[in-house]
Amino acid sequence: MQKKSDKFLDKLVKKDYNNELEKVLEKKYFNENTKSILLSILYKVETAYKDYEKVKQNVKDKEAFIQSIIDSVKNNCNDIKVVKLNAKESRILGDKTFLVEKTKKRIICYPIERKLLYCIAKISKKEKIIKNDYFVINKTLSDLINVGNNIDTVEPMRDFNGFSWTTIPREIESIYHNIVYQNIRILVGYEFLDHWIQNTEYIIDYFESFKNRLEKQYGEKIQERFVELLNVISVLLAVRYNQKLKGELQKEKREVESKLRKIDDNQKFVQEITKEKLKLTKEIKRMDETLNNKEMLQKEYEKRNEYLPVQEKIFSVRILSKMMADEREENLEKIEKLNGLLNPHKFVDYKKELEAKEKYLKFLDTKDLPKAIDSVLIRLQKVFLLGYQTKIKKISTKSELMKLIYEFRYYCLLPIDDKKSIREMEEIKSQMKKVEMSLLKKAQELKLIDVFSNEKEIDYQILKNIFYVRVINLEDLYIKLIKENDSYYVQLFDENVFEEKMPIQGIKNLNKKDLTFKMNKKVKVFN
Repeated sequence: MQKKSDKFLDKLVKKDYNNELEKVLEKKYFNENTKSILLSILYKVETAYKDYEKVKQNVKDKEAFIQSIIDSVKNNCNDIKVVKLNAKESRILGDKTFLVEKTKKRIICYPIERKLLYCIAKISKKEKIIKNDYFVINKTLSDLINVGNNIDTVEPMRDFNGFSWTTIPREIESIYHNIVYQNIRILVGYEFLDHWIQNTEYIIDYFESFKNRLEKQYGEKIQERFVELLNVISVLLAVRYNQKLKGELQKEKREVESKLRKIDDNQKFVQEITKEKLKLTKEIKRMDETLNNKEMLQKEYEKRNEYLPVQEKIFSVRILSKMMADEREENLEKIEKLNGLLNPHKFVDYKKELEAKEKYLKFLDTKDLPKAIDSVLIRLQKVFLLGYQTKIKKISTKSELMKLIYEFRYYCLLPIDDKKSIREMEEIKSQMKKVEMSLLKKAQELKLIDVFSNEKEIDYQILKNIFYVRVINLEDLYIKLIKENDSYYVQLFDENVFEEKMPIQGIKNLNKKDLTFKMNKKVKVFN
């Protein structure tokens, strides 16, 4: 682990990332166009990262973020082909904009910088980051978090240009994955998520740690509700967007349903177990004979290699021996498990296990997927907002609260579709208001924001707009109250630049005595 003093020195001695990337690229056989795009990506990320870090708050520091991009190119990309739209090489992409082949460490992509950065993030990921013990979601939740993180990696370059913060929804690979990923990141922090995604072994059960972390910070009820909805939406998103994974789940669903049907007929179930044990016993006997006979082992080696593709061929008879020994142990374990199923107590446990698997697999039969996803997403946001209320209650300093205000403002402006952001979701508006009022109340208690009106609703209507404006530095925000015809408006300014004019809802006649500041005068929002 890097010492604090080392991190401090790193900040003093600014790294030349371009030079570092160029050294990596010298050892790669990428064409000049590809190298140029990679260097451009790095430049744009470095230029934009300060604003990105300010707006989002809970993110990696710039050095670690850029280093992760360079390391991914260095360690995971042997071949990056950037192809033009009508070039012959583009045919391999079909109707896609990129292709990532992890086994070959190869990326094929159109010359779109944000797409190439997405590929670089994607190629570094393990397919599963959750232990196999968690059937179904070990695949679906792994997929959701990985896709969400890929989208998250592109964000500094996609939405920030060194001057402004602009989000174009159609440029986000999946709005649903992004929202859910940001929910998780905000609740448990980027650092925990980063460790989870980068984990190469299953020594630590990160899914269990995730649940424990949620429970410790937000309570058992919120943890249980959030995790259950997260599991469900991960399955629904996999079924809708990941055809390969959908196929795997459909196969598993058929197997689970078949096993449940057999369980219902006890006599048939016992016969099936006996038949399976006999089959496994014969296979173990064949393996023993093969492993103890050189000629039979050589024939087995040739037979297995005959139909395997080049990249999957077994390199030697010695490796085959080790593989068969492992297969033998697996078969013995299967026999032991089958014997256990004849025990009444273990039979009950087995049935419960199958029913638990069926619980999530049944979502493969969902008819109206978009509607189902929207429904679960709304419920997930309601639980998320309950958790955020808990987060606010624990804040005790101005600096901590300012971070939460930035964080919640970021959340409010996450796109929910091509036209709307989360703050415009009718189904959660009442809860959004409660969170906003809690943040503003806490800010006034800590003297971070002054009271702008003695009437609570008017005060809220004036100040709520700080959560809806895309000013980079909220500390530089000014506010002005104006009247036009019979309506009142709040104007927001970033220093001297006019940003937004928003109507004050539901207020027809505003008594100046209810205000603590003068109308038509710019007032600084944060103290």
